[in-house]
Amino acid sequence: MNTTPRVLATVALGAATVLAVSAVPAVAAADRERARFSPGAPGAGDPYFPDMGNGGYDVAHYDIGLKYDPATKGIQAVTHLKARATANLSRFNLDFLGPLTISSLRVDGRTATYQRTGAQELVITPRKGLRKNRHFTVTVAYSGVPQTIKDPTLGTSGWIPTSDGAVMLNQPFGAATVFPVNDHPTDKATYTFVLSTPKDLTALANGDLRGKWTRNGWTTTRWVMGRPMASELSMLAIGKYDVLAGKTDTGVPNLTAVDHSLSVKPDDAEKFHDQTATVTDYLASLYGRYPFTSTGGIAVKAGVGYALETQGRPVYDLGRTPGGIPRGTLLAHEIGHQWFGDAVSPVRWADIWLNEGFARYSEWLYSEKFEGTPVQESFDAVYETPSDDRLWRGRVADPGRDNIFGSLVYDRGAMALHVLRTTVGDRTFFRLLKAWPAEYMHGNASTADFVRFAERLSRKDLDGWARTWLYSEGKPTL
Repeated sequence: MNTTPRVLATVALGAATVLAVSAVPAVAAADRERARFSPGAPGAGDPYFPDMGNGGYDVAHYDIGLKYDPATKGIQAVTHLKARATANLSRFNLDFLGPLTISSLRVDGRTATYQRTGAQELVITPRKGLRKNRHFTVTVAYSGVPQTIKDPTLGTSGWIPTSDGAVMLNQPFGAATVFPVNDHPTDKATYTFVLSTPKDLTALANGDLRGKWTRNGWTTTRWVMGRPMASELSMLAIGKYDVLAGKTDTGVPNLTAVDHSLSVKPDDAEKFHDQTATVTDYLASLYGRYPFTSTGGIAVKAGVGYALETQGRPVYDLGRTPGGIPRGTLLAHEIGHQWFGDAVSPVRWADIWLNEGFARYSEWLYSEKFEGTPVQESFDAVYETPSDDRLWRGRVADPGRDNIFGSLVYDRGAMALHVLRTTVGDRTFFRLLKAWPAEYMHGNASTADFVRFAERLSRKDLDGWARTWLYSEGKPTL
């Protein structure tokens, strides 16, 4: 009898039906699992710079290993970052600019797929979704010659070749020319830099020097910035430098460096070092304990035409004044930023007056203390500017993307602070100078935060002051 095939067919059909039925919930469960994960935002939501920063995670630490080749002015580098997901992520972005070529990219040690899109997006898709609050790592190996950014209104930034090496300056953007990063001030992180150069060159970075060794003609230094830092405040300087190390009178380690190409006399280099220490201690007496583990400064010949408050160790481009050193008011400005702009950074770039207004006011306070020019006199000199001057155009608390480095932010920001001082009185104002950075230390704050804080501290209604000096255009009436 030919019964076996029939029986087997019936059994096979029944088994297939069972498998199909049981597969439906499995597929549905997988779909639901995938639906719980979504891409991180390709920006931090800052209207001035919509491509900068990214959403869905928070970086805790960057470990940047970089080898510099003077023959090509290029780099070989590996950046390893530790982060925490703030949402269920199917993929996420880092900011990273070409022409640097990626040779490998791993998430939690496993190869991940990636795509480079838009202005500076590195879109990374891990093998599995990252659950909210999960800690993860990203390791990117890459090489090439980093690019220099030349913005028509905001100037030169990023990787800047010099006659004997290079400098990295990143405000408001530039970090992504050298390392993959979440490039917005709201995602601060700690940093480690391990820098290798030919032994006749010096490599400098933010933070404290924690190691130095030479092998086979190459010198490697290890720098650690152990306090949270916005990426726009990170810094590298490679070249031939004379370095001085010591301490301020209050015990803060102090490291200054001067590029050989500036032809600064040794006595002047020592004066730069000593004056940096003096200004650091003076401002600490006004603003509270110095917020980082070391101070200092680096004098370079980079052709950018500005100084920058890179965290813990400002950079001063002195190419236009060969043989010179930074003047005292400039030191006061950049070191003042260590409290205002570095320790406390803006929530959005529109809030940059909280950096620059305080830094300019630091200049005025320095001039009063060391040069005999009263702060009121500095205020009056600016206020005499005619009402039709561009100084009075725009709003201090929202200057616009192209005006973040303009006198509107610097001078009117300082003027707003001085009017606040006359409104609340010296005693309250100088309490505020210490209490404000202490309240938001190593974090971020907005203009609205500052107004609320000043009102709470002074017990005064400051809406009129804020409306007139921060949120309105035109020359205010005194």
